[in-house]
This record gives sequence, C-alpha cells and structure tokens, in this order.
Amino acid sequence: MATSQPTLNPSGLAWRLVRDRLIGEDEARTAHAEALKRREPFVQYVVQQKILDSRRIAIAACHEFGVPLFDIGTLDLEQVPTGLVDERLIRRHRALPIFRRGNRLFLAVSDPTNDQGLDEIRFNTGLTVEMVLVEEDKLGVAIDRAIEAQDTTMTDIMDAELETLDIATDDDETRDNDLNVDEAPIVRYVNKVLVDAIAGGASDIHFEPYEKTFRIRFRQDGLLREVANPPTNIAARLVARLKVMSRMNIAERRIPQDGRIKLKLSRNRDIDFRVNTLPTLYGEKVVLRILDSSAATVGVEELGMDPAQRDAFLEAIGKPYGMILVTGPTGSGKTVTLYSALNMLNQPEVNISTVEDPVEILVPGINQVNMNQKTGLTFAAALRAFLRQDPDIIMVGEIRDLETAEIAVKAAQTGHLVLSTLHTNDAPQSLTRLANMGVAPFNIASSVLLIMAQRLVRRLCPHCRAAEDLPREALLIEGFTDAEIDEGVTIYRPVGCERCTKGYRGRTGIFQVMRVSETIGRLIMEGGNALQLADEAQREGVADLRRSGLSKVKAGITSLEELNRVTKE
Repeated sequence: MATSQPTLNPSGLAWRLVRDRLIGEDEARTAHAEALKRREPFVQYVVQQKILDSRRIAIAACHEFGVPLFDIGTLDLEQVPTGLVDERLIRRHRALPIFRRGNRLFLAVSDPTNDQGLDEIRFNTGLTVEMVLVEEDKLGVAIDRAIEAQDTTMTDIMDAELETLDIATDDDETRDNDLNVDEAPIVRYVNKVLVDAIAGGASDIHFEPYEKTFRIRFRQDGLLREVANPPTNIAARLVARLKVMSRMNIAERRIPQDGRIKLKLSRNRDIDFRVNTLPTLYGEKVVLRILDSSAATVGVEELGMDPAQRDAFLEAIGKPYGMILVTGPTGSGKTVTLYSALNMLNQPEVNISTVEDPVEILVPGINQVNMNQKTGLTFAAALRAFLRQDPDIIMVGEIRDLETAEIAVKAAQTGHLVLSTLHTNDAPQSLTRLANMGVAPFNIASSVLLIMAQRLVRRLCPHCRAAEDLPREALLIEGFTDAEIDEGVTIYRPVGCERCTKGYRGRTGIFQVMRVSETIGRLIMEGGNALQLADEAQREGVADLRRSGLSKVKAGITSLEELNRVTKE
C-alpha cells in the first residue's frame, strides 16, 4: 500500500514557494513533513537545512500575504518591550515583540501563517497583535540577543547589590542569634559566591570544613576547582547563612538536611539551588546544586548527537507510546536530555507528568512531582496516580526497582509515552538490567523503543587548542581505523588561555543511541546477555560511546586525553 504524501495547504507559505518555483513540490512536501516531525517551524527548518535562502522566503511571503518586510538588523534590541511575552513562547513560535503602541503589539515573524502562535501570544498578553515580516536567520539572532539583553549579566551585579539580592525565605525560620548570620559581610560574601558560580557556569558549589582550613570549590565542566579559602572562624556563620537561605533548621547540626534556595538575579531570570548538608568531623559540609531552568530550552540539536543519532531520537519521541530510556552515571546530562525532549513535546493539547527525586528543572506546562519517601510518595505511587490523571507523556526520574519498572512498562504498553533513566554503563546493559530486576523479557521487547547511553566530555577551547602529531600505532591503539588514518586524522590537545579553563570551555555529549529492532527484541526474549546485544547493535550500525567520542576527537571538538578520562576502561 502506497504511503500517503503530507498535505500542503494551497494557501500556505510552502505552497507559495512551490508556485514561485523556488522549491520543488516533492522537496516542499518532504521538508514540510520533516519540520512537523521535528516540531520545528517550516521556515526555520528550510533555512537551517540550507534548502532555500531566508531572503527569498521573506520576499515570497511578503508578496503572498501582504505583510510589510522589515530589516530587523536595524533595530536597537535593548529597546524592545520586555516582560510582555514569555521567553518560551518567543522561542517556540519564532515571534519577537519589537514595538508596542497602546494596546497594539508588533511582532517580528518569519512565517506569517503561524496563526496558533499569534493566537497564543494574543491570549497571554491581552493585546492586539500585528505582524511584520523578517528574514529567518536574522530573526534567530535577534531573539537570542534580545533575550540576553533583558537578563541582568553577572557583571551588572555590583558589590553594593550583593546584600539585597532577592532570596525567597520564610519569616518564621529558626535562627541562632549567636552566629549573626544576617550581618552584611556574611550576606555579601555568600551571595558573591553564588553569583560567581553562576557566572562561571558551575554546576555545584562545595563548602567544606576541615580541621585547620575551610575551602570552597566549584564543579566546572565536570571537574572540581578550588576558588576560595575563607577564614575558619567564619565557617560556622557561612554554613548557618546557607541553612537560613534554604529554610533549614540551623540549630540541628547532627543529621543531614535538604533545602532549596531561589535567587532572583533579574526580572527575567531566577536560579534555583538544591542544598544538602552533611555533618563531618569538623563541621557541616554544604553542597549546592545549581538548577538553571534555561537548560530546558536547550534544543536537541545542541546536545551533541550526530545526525543519525538525532533522527533516531526524534523518531522515538514522536511515537504515541512506548518507552525511551536514557542511561549513564550521575552528572552525565541525562536530565537535560530528557527535558530537551519534554520541551519539544510540551504543547497545550498534551498532558505531561513527571516524578523526580527531586525536580531539578522547573517548566511551565508540565505537572512535576517531587518524590517523598517519608510520606510514601515513591516513584511507583506517583506512577499509579499519573495513570488515573489522563496522561499522554510520563517521565520517571529513575527506574530503581521492579515495582516502578513494571508500572512504567505497562504504561508504555497501554498508549503512553514513557521517558526514564537507568544507571548502567551502556545501552545493551540497560536491557539486561531490566531483565535482572524481574521484568518479563516479552514486556521489555514490546515496550522499549530506544535506549540512549551518554557521557559529557569537555570541549576544547577553539582559541588556544593545538594540533599534536601522534604515530599511526598510537592512533590504532586508541581505536581509529586504518581507513580513517589514511584519510588523515588531526588530533588537538588543550593549551589554556584567558578565555578558557585549562584549555577547555563548555561540554558536549557523546552518545550511543540504540533502537530496539526486531532482531534485538528477539534476542531479549531468548535471554541474550549484554555482550550478544552489543554485538547485534554493532552489526546494525550503532556506534558505541567510544566510537562516538572518537568522531568528536577527529572533528577537533575534544581531546583524546579527555575522551580517555571519560570512556577508558
């Protein structure tokens, strides 16, 4: 039976491009279908894939719909109206507010046919919306710059303002008057550490007491770095200040405590910190995990997958039901990957519920639940409740036990898309882990759509990296093939400059994306072990983590030293 072609709206922009012979009809249908599959605007997809120049699209749209064409490059982006439209709506609908006159709001768009987006913005603002047409590539740049301009940068927060940063606290918290936790120098110092950590892109902050010293360390790009050694005589006051900010009982120093801090940097940017205290020999150690909700807006294309891996992942999250598992150790980026998918799926017509321990990224439009073992709100209990709440998509923070696994599998088999994580080393081991938990092999094979193992590697600084010459034998030992070496492989090493940290700047993912094919499903039902599953995945062209990392080394994105740190067994 022939597969039906996607329908093009005869009055839509894609149809106009076909009529103007700027794009072929078959090519337009394919692009239209791919844009829908990726949940991207048609114009954005066509420009990103370099199918058609954004200028020609804008001129065609201008003639077709009678919308005025505007050069957004001439606009002073610091003067655009702020706070009217949520950043998530701006990015999703590619519509940037550029001017307001009375109750009329002018939006810069590249696709004037996006009626749903305009209606949503009209509803949220209560204003009459009018469009001006701009080129897609310039619009993308303008959106990024406008949102960046609205946020207070870290350097804008002066020392005088550190005392008055808006931190949510309760008025009735237990305080210890002897510690003077609210005195200005302590308040200023703690706030400065938090701001410096955010500015430096840290993921965690460690306050660590020892017998004769007290140190503060940031985890940046996956590695801890010492940043300060405050006097030991103020250590107790620093810790007490953090406990007050995170709504803990500062009089209790014998047991671990958990809390949360919300730091308001500007009108448009809040940062949450997850806080944990731990009694040690010489005082309480405090660790703060920085939870930046902007991570939820990271696109799948920015995670670091190669095109084949990205297409497999997008195909899986586009399915109406089934299970997708992301696996890797703590700190390997699993949560960001899952939220990148959820952000794409987060539409008004879809009911999404998540249960995590704890919720790390807050996203409007998603029903998020914190697991609470003390009250009996376990992953399994939350899952049962979700299934009575008419869900479409469910995300479980982690599958830890048979009860949770069985409920998740049944949900995936009964018309729900389930996303979750496991702590295993690679994708094939995840399947055997579920079997070892006690999940029936048939249920695994019939419910799991895709498993993705991942790690994070540090990116080489493009400003100071240096090529190094390795002999052929060394490249072969590292895993490069003869064919790759014959083609020419350039390996780069870190150097270090004022723009990076020891030769690295930022991180990217390496992935093993494995579809559960019919053959792999048959192996599962026959009781195949992880080695057999890995061999079959390799035959089907699935690159393991090492091979995925070598491709990034070959591309000059990371170094062999860094790849070996992350993947060498």
